[in-house]
Amino acid sequence: MPGKVTVPSGLACPDDIAVQPRTREAHILGGMWRNAAFADDEAIVRMCVSLNAEDPGPEPVPTDNVRRTLRELREAPIRGRAVVLEIDGRVSGYALLISFWSNELGGEVCVIDELYVEPEQRGNRYATRLLETLSARGTPWVENAVALALETTPDNEQARRLYERVGFRGRNLSMRRRLTTTQV
Repeated sequence: MPGKVTVPSGLACPDDIAVQPRTREAHILGGMWRNAAFADDEAIVRMCVSLNAEDPGPEPVPTDNVRRTLRELREAPIRGRAVVLEIDGRVSGYALLISFWSNELGGEVCVIDELYVEPEQRGNRYATRLLETLSARGTPWVENAVALALETTPDNEQARRLYERVGFRGRNLSMRRRLTTTQV
């Protein structure tokens, strides 16, 4: 692992920082979470479509939104980053880590906006390893974060069990109001 990286925001760090396997198990599994590159965009789009087919949210996510999100994260890394799970040279998962400042918590919060591992790779602890690494501030992606946050659909019991197993707890009701868009 490279030396310590000091950055102004817990999620704004150079693109060449990656979560290195820290355990024998992680090394044997051959997977690594790393920063997404432009070349990974179409794999992320494909997996986002799969995520939304498997576990639909209140609104479908258009592929243009995914591409726009990835572009925005590259152009404004203070907002967060996309990371991918690479196994044997192939992208097999992704997460969107979005940053915001919380007055209530007094610092930077990393929202795990989306987390997806392809079905054939599930059960190998890749998502668990990412969540544990983030929770331990084991990567510069979240070194200044005071909290991690995420949400899941009410019927996704498997995801809820994973999140609870690594220490997430539901406390508040998340509410949102979609604003109408205007063409610029």
